[in-house]
Amino acid sequence: MVDFGQPKPHGKNKKDGERGGTVMIFNTLLEAVDARIISQDEQRHSLWMKMLPSLAFQIGRLIIGQNGILSTPAVSCIIRKIKAAGGIILTASHCPGGPGGEFGVKFNVANGGPAPDVVSDKIYQISKTIEEYTICPDLRIDLSRLGRQEFDLENKFKPFRVEIVDPVDIYLNLLRTIFDFNAIKSLLTGPGQLKIRVDAMHGVMGPYVRKVLCDELGAPANSAINCVPLEDFGGQHPDPNLTYATTLLEAMKGGEYGFGAAFDADGDRYMILGQNGFFVSPSDSLAIIAANLSCIPYFRQMGVRGFGRSMPTSTALDRVAKSMKVPVYETPAGWRFFSNLMDSGRCSLCGEESFGTGSDHLREKDGLWAVLVWLSIIAARKQSVEEIVRDHWAKFGRHYYCRFDYEGLEPKTTYYIMRDLEALLTDKSFIGQQFAVGSHVYSVAKTDSFEYVDPVDGTVTKKQGLRIIFSDASRLIFRLSSSSGVRATIRLYAESYERDPSGHDQEPQAVLSPLIAIALKISQIHERTGRRGPTVIT
Repeated sequence: MVDFGQPKPHGKNKKDGERGGTVMIFNTLLEAVDARIISQDEQRHSLWMKMLPSLAFQIGRLIIGQNGILSTPAVSCIIRKIKAAGGIILTASHCPGGPGGEFGVKFNVANGGPAPDVVSDKIYQISKTIEEYTICPDLRIDLSRLGRQEFDLENKFKPFRVEIVDPVDIYLNLLRTIFDFNAIKSLLTGPGQLKIRVDAMHGVMGPYVRKVLCDELGAPANSAINCVPLEDFGGQHPDPNLTYATTLLEAMKGGEYGFGAAFDADGDRYMILGQNGFFVSPSDSLAIIAANLSCIPYFRQMGVRGFGRSMPTSTALDRVAKSMKVPVYETPAGWRFFSNLMDSGRCSLCGEESFGTGSDHLREKDGLWAVLVWLSIIAARKQSVEEIVRDHWAKFGRHYYCRFDYEGLEPKTTYYIMRDLEALLTDKSFIGQQFAVGSHVYSVAKTDSFEYVDPVDGTVTKKQGLRIIFSDASRLIFRLSSSSGVRATIRLYAESYERDPSGHDQEPQAVLSPLIAIALKISQIHERTGRRGPTVIT
């Protein structure tokens, strides 16, 4: 994903044969906008600006979602269904949108997944050779009208076709092949029906939620809220966590609803809540889904070959994998690392602590898919969300986990913090050091700068986060992220394992506070940034 400010595009025509850079010839290209992340006029212009270089690069067919809007999972779905060469997604992801907000471009390759680094790096190198581009500002395409539209631009380029498709229907048809819709519908409409509350947070997911959960599966229309995609997400930050999804959280705390879910702007991230606001951490959600895949017809038919998780994600998934005797792959953060594993048949289910989970039905994380998995588990086990989670803890133990995000930091400051931390942690004398906090004593067993070797093609990815692993298997992780725009974010992760069921009802912050104190002491984040605490705690 490449972030940039609000564009002010301009350009001029070049004669045939004078186009700079490398010409890319595609047969079919998909284009999508995850929500109205910029004003209507700017959105149309941005779409044109991406479509018209397509003409110059001889792309014969461009497929766009109705009204220019698709979810990221739907993009992956359609790319795979029509065997497109790739797809371009204009997205604010889970960051604030609207004028002055985030606006990014993602490219998904032919398998439907995010472009691997080798492709992104090549695109970047090519972009530095572009001298001019061709535009056609008078071209008008009706994005609301389904069907095919043909264009012949003064015979300067090959005939150009635009197809407007209904992405919700295409995606829904895929979901029908994965789940037992009758079982979910009975859960939502039958005797003792489960009352649900689903917040689309004014991103792209509104039409999908209404079509799938309400129209198809019978949930009452008022089960779905904030379902109209808005250019600024209604002033919300469409990040489905306890900090930003407060409307849903307050509704769930009232006890009226037994199941709650929220989605981010482009539909690939999700949050699950149980009755009375019982929060399911993303790492627990991933592990619980893994342990209950037999509830899903797709996996009963296809089998389970292995699991994948990002390195910062808790090791709860590893315990499930061990019990099922399947491998688990630990990758850097970023969904693109899972694609190779799935394409090679190594991995059936993947997930990240950043509220993203998906399977090999696509090559993207998929929020609505995860929600339907949870509803399928509830229908099969006839238990509440909280009961399912507590049963999982009783069987596998509880992994207490939290993430501190320090957002909007000066990149130079974060660089030096991480540099100094790496020097400290990779010094051999750090191994064996003990840290005493209150009655807790932690002994350092291992430290490293995480490095990933892709088991499929041998690609090596370095410097993916700093890890401290203690003798009791507790972990501290420091990772630098730039996904919030031009400013930088330091993420601090803490994890502690508790096997004894008598210790499963503690507050995560209380359990993890000694580890966090150690992390803050050795990193000096507060002292070096002037912050008194994190921006977001998950």
